Amino acid sequence: MDSIKQKALEARSIWPQSDVLRLGMNWTEDDLEKLQILVDDAWGESHPCSVHLDKLSKEVAIGVWESGARPAHFHVTDICDGWAQGHNGMNYILASRETMADMVELHGSVLPWDGIVVVSASDKSVPAHLMAIARLNIPAVHVPGGSMRPGPKLTNTIIGDISTRKKAGSISEAEVRRRQLAAATSCGACQFMGTASTMQCMAEALGLALPGSAVAPATMSFITRRARDAGKAVINLVKKGIKTSDILTIEAFQNAIIVHAAIGGSTNGLLHLPRIAEELDLDLSLDTFDKYNREIPHLAWVQPSGKYPSELFWYAGGIPLVQLYLKDKLNLDVLTVTGRTLGENLEQLEKEGYFELFTEYLDNYGVNRDEIINPPEKAEIKGSIAVLYGNLAPLGAVVKYSAVVPEMLRHKGPARVFESEEECCNAITQGIIIPGDVLVIRYEGPRGSGMPENLMAAEAIMESPELANSVVLITDGRYSGGTRGPCIGHVMPEAMDGGPIAVIKDGDLVEVDIPNRKLDIIGFAGEIKSAEEINEEIAVRLQAWQEPLSRFRKGLMTKFTRK
Repeated sequence: MDSIKQKALEARSIWPQSDVLRLGMNWTEDDLEKLQILVDDAWGESHPCSVHLDKLSKEVAIGVWESGARPAHFHVTDICDGWAQGHNGMNYILASRETMADMVELHGSVLPWDGIVVVSASDKSVPAHLMAIARLNIPAVHVPGGSMRPGPKLTNTIIGDISTRKKAGSISEAEVRRRQLAAATSCGACQFMGTASTMQCMAEALGLALPGSAVAPATMSFITRRARDAGKAVINLVKKGIKTSDILTIEAFQNAIIVHAAIGGSTNGLLHLPRIAEELDLDLSLDTFDKYNREIPHLAWVQPSGKYPSELFWYAGGIPLVQLYLKDKLNLDVLTVTGRTLGENLEQLEKEGYFELFTEYLDNYGVNRDEIINPPEKAEIKGSIAVLYGNLAPLGAVVKYSAVVPEMLRHKGPARVFESEEECCNAITQGIIIPGDVLVIRYEGPRGSGMPENLMAAEAIMESPELANSVVLITDGRYSGGTRGPCIGHVMPEAMDGGPIAVIKDGDLVEVDIPNRKLDIIGFAGEIKSAEEINEEIAVRLQAWQEPLSRFRKGLMTKFTRK
């Protein structure tokens, strides 16, 4: 701690005006001599994930004050992909992760803070915060913003089917209104294992959030107490000299990938975890994810892989119970923000009776723990995510097979190719698509469009009785964490980089084989061809292909989509 504090004092002695500026706010001279903690949150009226985070930040600050230190509040509001569906706004969502991480890095670099606590709950804000604290590499704690209350009949909050049915004229305005009023019940992350819930769970699995804090009900007092504990925890880390790099080791990432496989985490985790690791010069390959998904039992039956909302997952024991069940698979010696190891945390939780603390809440729903988080010996499948390779995805593609019905794990069909999600959605709602088709949406990758999620197209398929579980959707874009069905994303190389997906044509035969991790073009114009013939034709097509002009000519997206 002395060296950290000395660094801060030396910086302030260079330019005393920095102290003057604090005194011009609500700081005292005594405050200037205390440990100074940056409390950076994603608060704003941007969506339910973030609207309550100012309250959690205030609790963090109380914990910092109680520890004899001085907190300072900063904010960077995130944006919501729910607002961005169906128009150009969706192209900006993934890019917001980078911008937000940059802003928190700026906040954390303007002077030598002694520590930082970041408070976030949603898809891009959580990975942005984890990226930022990895860059800053000072004592740091993440506070997850928790989960929204479940909707009627424990339904999730995805109401994408409303848009599809409204477009098709199969739902009344009264039903639309009823569904809208019942869907988003409170603040917090959506009630399924989407990207927001997944990344909260990853923060805890990495050791950066306090045990039991991920996806806690956002309206319960537990989450405010945990936030106050986080304010105290960061002071403990400062005193022990524990930095983010001491926690974010390659073993911690391996632990997180194991947990991700067990809980049916969002495919977006395969974008975010490697990006966080990159900040510390650690390499996480897609093959690492696939390896663990072949080995680790699938334990958590949370929507969309199962029928239960994330609140019930937390009542059942949440991430700590998953870690307890998988302790023989995990590295228990990794350090966490408690200042203790993962193994010591689990021992402490057992000693405190944590694993029985909230299970009686499940009685309200007539559900027992094992239905939500089954013990390993009762696991029906291994993992939840597969990485596919083949002549259509030489560098890989990703599918969440735990949300795919068994009969669609293997499929052959003719390609129907689209240059945008909107074009694909129109074809679905107009009845142009038939059972068996393989829909391909291209130029939706990072360079093509900023890698928007293709939730609308996926939901349009699942809401059609004729197409649900009979049609495959493939894209170089990504999906919502709540996507259901055989939806294959992250196809690499993307179309904008001249990957084979750029030259696939209507009528090409495509084979999907998830158990064997294959994604291939197997024929042309309805006729199966040899592997040599396929490769020759793809090469000829690519030779004639020309990279299209980027749709982004100015502003933020030109930085995100450049080579």
